[in-house]
Amino acid sequence: MKVSTKFPSAQGMNFYGELRKRVNKDFSDKGISVHANGKMWLKASIFLSLFIALYFTILLVNLNGFALAGLTIMLGVVCAFIGFNVCHDAIHGAFSANKKTNKRLSLIFHLVGANPYVWNITHNVVHHTYTNIPGHDEDIEIAPGLIRISAEDEHRPHQRYQQLYAFPLYGLASLSWVLRKDFKKFFQKRIGARENVHPKIEYFNLFFFKALYYILFIALPIFMMNLPWWQVLLGFVLLHLAQGVTMGLVFQLAHVVEGTAFPVPNESGNMEEAWAEHQMRTTANFATHSPAAAFFLGGLNRQIEHHLFPKICHVHYGRISVIVKQTALEFGIPYHENSTFMAALGSHYRMLKAMGSPATMPSSS
Repeated sequence: MKVSTKFPSAQGMNFYGELRKRVNKDFSDKGISVHANGKMWLKASIFLSLFIALYFTILLVNLNGFALAGLTIMLGVVCAFIGFNVCHDAIHGAFSANKKTNKRLSLIFHLVGANPYVWNITHNVVHHTYTNIPGHDEDIEIAPGLIRISAEDEHRPHQRYQQLYAFPLYGLASLSWVLRKDFKKFFQKRIGARENVHPKIEYFNLFFFKALYYILFIALPIFMMNLPWWQVLLGFVLLHLAQGVTMGLVFQLAHVVEGTAFPVPNESGNMEEAWAEHQMRTTANFATHSPAAAFFLGGLNRQIEHHLFPKICHVHYGRISVIVKQTALEFGIPYHENSTFMAALGSHYRMLKAMGSPATMPSSS
């Protein structure tokens, strides 16, 4: 049985208390809502419109193989962008002040193959609380036994090559998610140290919406498209390879890069630092000055701000990042940041290579 992990209470004039005061004052002074603005709704509309247009073009228009493959790859990438920009904020309750609106928008997650209820547990509850803590944060368990990202993990000989084979494996993440991961997470006894107990309706939702997804993306194309069934299945795999690579790279560049920590609790389950300081040491930003990254990645390139303020819509992260960085500097807390996507990718590669070395062994503490 896993020991419950606890963070110490912040004392006196603490970093997070001061930061929250400054951020709240910024929104209050400017008279701005922490939820979606017009640009956010426009962006959501663009991605959802692209999804509909690509899906029905693939399904109904008689195209050649190369055109179909290209559109299928585009659809996979757009599915990832919908997850980043619409569903992620909605499931966090950050998209709208109206809970029903967030609930409706979170249902779109089913159309990209994922279950919003399971995601809420694994990501919102567990990952956001126990970020990068081995044995608790299952979001960092990338192909266990194949990829090693913490010195606390057992080293295996084949992992010395993981910096080479990790990236193709990311492409399988979405396929695993839609066919296996949601079911596995739902029915396992615990996620991290959290015991799984589900409302009865969620059993129905899991199977109903998975079946609906398989009908829309496998059965209906086989029935309606002028293609052999095996070519449709290849297209399904291609879609998820594109979706998986897009998701995998973005998520890994936020937590699995040089400088981010993978701290472990003591034998009593106590962490050394308060929760907010822990988030600062385990999380990194990248490409923060790129308008393209801001538009496409749903604020996931500003992961520090997201982890500290998950209830704030990501369109505001650029502005509050100035406050977060300045406050961290004042309190002597690290603010991890890679200037570009390629810089973060290089850092991730080097970290994989370092963790694949047998010389990188667990600490004695």
